[in-house]
Amino acid sequence: MIAAQELHTEFQFPQEADTQLSSDTDLEDPDVKNAKLGKGKAGKKGKKAPGEKGKGGAAKGAGLGRVNGHHQENGMENMTLFEVVKMGKSATQSVVDDWIESYKNDRDIALLDLINFFIQCSGCKGAVSAEMFRHMQNSEIIRKMTEEFDEDSGDYPLTMAGPLWKKFKSSFCEFIGVLVRQCQYSIIYDEYMMDTVISLLTGLSDSQVRAFRHTSTLAAMKLMTALVNVALNLSINMDNTQRQYEAERNKVMAKRANDRLELLLQKRKELQENQDEIENMMNAIFKGVFVHRYRDAIAEIRAICIEEIGVWMKMYSDAFLNDSYLKYVGWTMHDKQGEVRLKCLTALQGLYYNRELNTRLELFTSRFKDRIVSMTLDKEYDVAVQAIKLLTLVLHSSDEVLTAEDCESVYHLVYSAHRPVAVAAGEFLYKKLFSHRGPEEEGMPRRGRQSVNGNLIKTTVFFFLESELHEHGAYLVDSLWECAGELLKDWESMISLLLDEPMPGEEALTDHQETALIEIMLCAIRQACECHPPVGRGTGKRVLTAKEKKTQLDDRTRITEIFAVALPLLLAKYSVDAEKVTNLLQLPQFFDLEIYTTGRLEKHLESLLRQIREVVEKHTETDVLEACSMTYHALCNEEFTIFNRVDIARSQLLDELVDKFNRLLEDFLQEGEEPDEDDAYQVLSTLKRITAFHNAHDLSKWDLFTSNYKLLNTGLQNGDMPEQIVIHAMQCTHYVILWHLSKVSEGSSTKVNTLLSVTNDYPVSTNATLCGNYSSLQAELLNFILDHVFIDQDDDNNSTDGQHDDEASKIEALHKRRNLLAAYCKLIIYNVVEMNTGADIFKQYMRYYNDYGDIIKETMSKTRQIDKIQCAKTLILSLQQLFNEMLSDLGCNFDRSSSSFCGIKELARRFSLTFGLDQLKTREAIAMLHKDGIEFAFKEPSPQGEGNPPLNLAFLDILSEFSSKLLRQDKKTVHLYLERFMTFQMALQREDCWLPLISYRNSLQAGGDDDTMSVISGYSSRGSSIRSKKAKPASTGKRKLPEGEDAVWMNREQNVQTPVMMPSPHLSSTVLRDPKKMRPEESYMGVYSMTSDRRSSGLMEDDEEPIVEDVMMSSEDRLEDLNEGMDFDTMDIDLPPSKNRRERSELKPDYFDPSSIMDDSVGIGVLLRVK
Repeated sequence: MIAAQELHTEFQFPQEADTQLSSDTDLEDPDVKNAKLGKGKAGKKGKKAPGEKGKGGAAKGAGLGRVNGHHQENGMENMTLFEVVKMGKSATQSVVDDWIESYKNDRDIALLDLINFFIQCSGCKGAVSAEMFRHMQNSEIIRKMTEEFDEDSGDYPLTMAGPLWKKFKSSFCEFIGVLVRQCQYSIIYDEYMMDTVISLLTGLSDSQVRAFRHTSTLAAMKLMTALVNVALNLSINMDNTQRQYEAERNKVMAKRANDRLELLLQKRKELQENQDEIENMMNAIFKGVFVHRYRDAIAEIRAICIEEIGVWMKMYSDAFLNDSYLKYVGWTMHDKQGEVRLKCLTALQGLYYNRELNTRLELFTSRFKDRIVSMTLDKEYDVAVQAIKLLTLVLHSSDEVLTAEDCESVYHLVYSAHRPVAVAAGEFLYKKLFSHRGPEEEGMPRRGRQSVNGNLIKTTVFFFLESELHEHGAYLVDSLWECAGELLKDWESMISLLLDEPMPGEEALTDHQETALIEIMLCAIRQACECHPPVGRGTGKRVLTAKEKKTQLDDRTRITEIFAVALPLLLAKYSVDAEKVTNLLQLPQFFDLEIYTTGRLEKHLESLLRQIREVVEKHTETDVLEACSMTYHALCNEEFTIFNRVDIARSQLLDELVDKFNRLLEDFLQEGEEPDEDDAYQVLSTLKRITAFHNAHDLSKWDLFTSNYKLLNTGLQNGDMPEQIVIHAMQCTHYVILWHLSKVSEGSSTKVNTLLSVTNDYPVSTNATLCGNYSSLQAELLNFILDHVFIDQDDDNNSTDGQHDDEASKIEALHKRRNLLAAYCKLIIYNVVEMNTGADIFKQYMRYYNDYGDIIKETMSKTRQIDKIQCAKTLILSLQQLFNEMLSDLGCNFDRSSSSFCGIKELARRFSLTFGLDQLKTREAIAMLHKDGIEFAFKEPSPQGEGNPPLNLAFLDILSEFSSKLLRQDKKTVHLYLERFMTFQMALQREDCWLPLISYRNSLQAGGDDDTMSVISGYSSRGSSIRSKKAKPASTGKRKLPEGEDAVWMNREQNVQTPVMMPSPHLSSTVLRDPKKMRPEESYMGVYSMTSDRRSSGLMEDDEEPIVEDVMMSSEDRLEDLNEGMDFDTMDIDLPPSKNRRERSELKPDYFDPSSIMDDSVGIGVLLRVK
């Protein structure tokens, strides 16, 4: 409506005009239909349109309390309006009142002060003089201010850091809002002040300088918001006046007051005129600023526009909540920057939250619903969370909008590793499946099998089974915990579903459903007792509040009281089911054992111990036996009075097992008799039980070492011992040694010597050799990893028993290899094997990035935390190994442009990025890395004789990738160290074979005169993509706007190389798909190159649609350079040559952030934890 040509028609009274939208307020293009209100265009009744700056006479003296636009009150003499707002020490109300008083005395001087306020808020050190204000057009003033712009820094008030600037933006926005509010009854209608301000901000918003464009856009949008509020108040006053007029007119003639009718008519006329003025102002701002800046090259500017239009639609929905404005939000949801997409979603949330507005959103929902659903997989987690919350609001407003397919795309996100995403998806799932209750459920009990919660628990089980992610029950529970905690804590209903018989006509739970219910019940109990997310979803244990601690204790007490009675019954019912029993036996770990005594539940403890004993006798599965062992360990706590009772039961069980094992072993090892399968099975099953208990309990007093050694020695001599018996005998002996080592009081060296002395007597298995030489053992471990982990997929297919066509088997094989690699990396991290053995792992980073990149990256991060210098030496060692391998394959006369050499150099670049941007923290490590690299380069003389370059000289080309990480003074030191290896003749060489030395020396000498550090950061909403500080020429003191700058810009832009990035194994973006595979309307170029003949229907009618490529999660897409073919012709921004290179880099962004490729804070790292 605001974009229409005759805006006042929307606000006319019912008897004068139709209140429905006119043809000018539908879905048509506001740009094509209307010419922008500019300078010189007359408004209604001969008034000047917004944008026409009135020119007064000669400047008069300063107004009251102000001299030359400077404040003279409250101890702030000679402070400009900008300085007062920046300090934030004065109330905004008083500052505005001072300015209004000054405006009433001399509006030219006051307006000049306001104009300079906006100029200074942009960071410009220039000032508009009274002469310039009277005689120069806005474009000339802006050009002059551009020349005066500060050349020394790319920062400006809205982007500056520090306590002084933190509140500047809010103070700036507050000032504009208060200014309009205080002027809304008179000054804004004087055809001068608002016209001048709008004209200035519109011109600045088209500036080539980012600071001007950013600041003026923010000011214009906040000004528009304030005007929308004024328009809303006018509309309310008009409605009230109209009702009063109608009421007075409907009175009988005798009681009708004609003078009151005349007053109401006059008031209505004045309000209508004011409304028309406000509409013209809003129209000028919307068409002059918003329509251009909502697709600005800077993400932060786009975000400002979208945030404010959301405020307008929510504040004044009658005028703005229609498809003519909603389409801008819908289109911008395709923006490539997460910050802008996030603003779109938050703006829509404010609209969908109000159910009264849902009918106006129907067309928008039908058009953009698919996009919102797809954004739940956005690679920016914050965007994904808000997209899910928005869909929850859509679901809350209507169940029919989202299809089953739409809902299913959100359901699976409850298993996401990112907790905020999972919690949002859990709330969506709860509202969809659990919040609807039929009339038949009104009279049902709250708990029990036939309760409402009983049915909801069944629904949870059904969903869990249908998702086919049975190993992630803890994730499902954690996702639903905040919204369905009461349901998940209804353990009485869960027990009733498991133990009670179904009612007539009720369908009983199947075996799989009972297994799933037990798993969910266990996960809920663990969540209630531990009060932290499951492993892999949280950053660590947080400190609980007093309220949370009390809830935790209450839940634990209730769990103990309930399951102390129910657990023996559950074990008795499911004693033969290994999976159910394994989960049930984990419950005592969360008991408050004191309840057994205080609650007089000793008889239930006896029942539990009997059931555990029966489970041990019935099962030989390792998981079940270990669960029994851990249950005994949890119950055998000397702090509680039940310890003696549990200890006696445990000792009796172990006595029987050990006695049985010794008897069976004696019969099994009798000479001259061939052991049959039954005897071997008995020995194996008993040995399994003993081994499982020895893991958690000290069985030293039963002297199991002697019997196990006898068993292993006999098998070694005869060679016919069953393999499973050998494995469990060695494992039991392993536990014997560990329990003995735990009692050794000497240092770690004594423990290692003891371990090695004992293992020297051990037999040899078929798969590995226990070596007394520790270094040999490390070599064997490393060779095993290299042979079994770093293999090609085709090689691995040959070992999958002909199942290479089965995708599931490939994934399983990869999972096993990842576990092997992670286990070895743990040995490195915990200093079990030497750190330098990681060189053979690190050098595989590029080749096996998709399979193991996250593990290797996390290992590098952990080793750097342990020892920065040793980690750096390991990294350079890995590069040296690759270089030697290349020499052996290609010979000493290899081509430095070969793929092998380029691959090593690229790996070095990746390694360099892992050191981050803080050079002081890594100073010693980088210096040591260069030292080792230089020594390696000059280590071997040339095989061709004296006068030729050393064999490894080309390694300096690789080493130069780390030169940027050296401090200025360290570069000089490293250069001096390099010269120690150089001869005088080497320094004079200029042949191609000496280029590595030349380039390396140049990299050490670059930046020697200053401490410049070039930082390539990703295209962000805050900072620049490239910053470069150079010596400022003496001849250039101000920003100029010469012609022919395009050529200069292109030449400089070509020098900025976009680094090559390997695709992440977890996250990539469909914004980086092959352009050839995109649909034409999906190309990102649509944001900046809009064709004038574009036409469509519906929401797309007669307007440019900023199609911006989706940014979604995908494991198949690959990153490509989008700089090619970019067209920014909409902006028409020709940047002046200046030291402020931030502007150029922002408008031609580098789309990749190389610092995030290997940075520890970016990406998904594997958790190297000891299980």
